[in-house]
Amino acid sequence: MTILVDMDDTIEQLLRAWIRRVNEKFGRNASYDEVKNWNVAAVYPGLSWEDVYTVPLEPGFWGTVEPIPGAAEGLQKLMANGHDVLIVTATPYQSVPEKMTDLLFRYFPFLSWNQVIITTRKQLIRGDVLIDDGIHNLEGGDYAKILVTAPHNRDYDAEANGMIRVNNWDEILEAIEKLEKK
Repeated sequence: MTILVDMDDTIEQLLRAWIRRVNEKFGRNASYDEVKNWNVAAVYPGLSWEDVYTVPLEPGFWGTVEPIPGAAEGLQKLMANGHDVLIVTATPYQSVPEKMTDLLFRYFPFLSWNQVIITTRKQLIRGDVLIDDGIHNLEGGDYAKILVTAPHNRDYDAEANGMIRVNNWDEILEAIEKLEKK
């Protein structure tokens, strides 16, 4: 199968690093679990959208983002099982070089540029499965949909909307095995 895999909060912990950095920079104490939707700035009253959303564009930021436990092993297992694994990310163009060098290829050195697609319109990418934490990326796509649980999608009824909800990479691999059997 061709398996499309999101980066942010699917194979690496962007939101945790982002919250940590904004808290450090502005002397705040917001938590990961407070983020209830895509507007991260909502957990920072008094800060502007620019204050919060320019943090991931700052030099050195992507080197502070850690991989999600089990993601590297999970991706390697999928590839060893013969699947075509493609990383599909909606990264702003300004952060692409640093994000790829300091994060993706650092923690996932078995991946190459030939396996990276950068787009904000994931529904246009052809694949058998998309693994993503963003509901908006899964809706309307012509692929099996695996929704990775995150604070901003906890209240979403994935099953009612044709998605498989997972909480970790062990569950992702189980979901892929079930899809293979279909």
